Amino acid sequence: MKFTSSPRLPFFLSLAFLALALTLIAADEPREIPVPPIATPMGKLPGVNELPARPALPDVLTMNDGTRVTSAAQWPARRAEILRTLECYAVGQAPAAPGNVKGRVVKTQSLADGKFTYRLMHLTFGPQEKLSLDIGIYTPAGPGPFPAVIAPAGTPPGATPLSRLPNGPTQGRGVNVLLVVGGGVASPAAEIPGAGRGPADPERIAATNAALAHGYAYVTFNNNDCGEDTTLREADGSWSFRTTRFFSAYPGYDWGLLRSWAWGVSRIVDYLVTDPAIAGKKLIVTGASRTGKSAMVAAAFDERLALGAPVVTGGGGIGAHRFAGPRKSETLDLMVTKYPNWFSPHLHEFRGQREKLPFDEHWFLAACAPRAFIALEGDADAISYPEAVRQSILGAQPAYALLGAAEKLGVNYAPHGHTFNADDWSALLAFADQHLLGKEIDRTFNRFPTEAELDAAPARATVTQAQK
Repeated sequence: MKFTSSPRLPFFLSLAFLALALTLIAADEPREIPVPPIATPMGKLPGVNELPARPALPDVLTMNDGTRVTSAAQWPARRAEILRTLECYAVGQAPAAPGNVKGRVVKTQSLADGKFTYRLMHLTFGPQEKLSLDIGIYTPAGPGPFPAVIAPAGTPPGATPLSRLPNGPTQGRGVNVLLVVGGGVASPAAEIPGAGRGPADPERIAATNAALAHGYAYVTFNNNDCGEDTTLREADGSWSFRTTRFFSAYPGYDWGLLRSWAWGVSRIVDYLVTDPAIAGKKLIVTGASRTGKSAMVAAAFDERLALGAPVVTGGGGIGAHRFAGPRKSETLDLMVTKYPNWFSPHLHEFRGQREKLPFDEHWFLAACAPRAFIALEGDADAISYPEAVRQSILGAQPAYALLGAAEKLGVNYAPHGHTFNADDWSALLAFADQHLLGKEIDRTFNRFPTEAELDAAPARATVTQAQK
């Protein structure tokens, strides 16, 4: 850029403008290194510059052509539109179900003096059956079949932990990870978020797991065995996680990590619906924080999951992007710079322009209708704004009402921060008892905390934690 003194301005003003320009240039944010696009079978949908600004939540019952959905018969077509939009802009397009999942028993173990049984299963699937996933299945004693809770919980007992790519050089530091490529720093698996600290003791799980104590089966897996949670990038800017796990078999898809973990849940479901010990029509998916987001995605995309129950999902989870931000909650802009590896590459386009999103997070909830869905939140969890969660619930309700299932969409706020604890298990299992087993329960799932309660929650949570 060339600067010259204007004959129409005094020289000192020209110098002032020059100084201002140099200050602005110096203050510019470092330039992001883009992620190379991936051409998918879906093709291209309108980009951010082709979309109108819509401050209000996009309606779940208005078809893309403007037609209003007024009957249950129209819902499947609208749901297909919703899912296609979410794949393009939110989570990336995933491959179709492989249709060849097989399960092999690796180990069987009796637990708690015969009260429970643990099985380590090795699943194979995908092109040439080269993909695999180890899962742990815990079942109560008795003939079954049992309703089952599917949850990521690290490497299942008895399975061999897989080697891991290192973290990205700026991963977890609260900065824009798209400013750098390469330079990963190797870390022990125990220090990598979500990696787990080695296989857990099945006897301990049998003694402490709430689902088992409640008469449900419990199915675990390591989400990192589906896609590695790293922001490490190759020299061309592409994500290193695309070179391993499920991604290596499907190079023509742009799915992010949340979708890969959800796709892994669906492969587990492929097996569970064939297992005589499991009630295949009473499957529940849960998870917390990042795996809570993927549980939400799994429930939206797989109709065989009878109940979605994600916990403390934060930004990119239950709460609508358009309402996030107050009370230090996670926003779209934050998520697409700190955690862009979790999402569709197209979501980044909407940084600073969330009002142009052709969807919002309530679409994931609506896609679950008429199946049961409950958002499990903590009133002291700062990253999730309750009003954003409330708006998502309200925005999804018309789909549930249309299908005669208004009571199957719920929310529960427990007195805690960013964690998954006994209060959440209690709510999850009560909601499942009501909507999967037809039991009468003595609680409701429709209350949000007041502003005064939110103000008091952090201090109360600190005191409670100190007393433990």
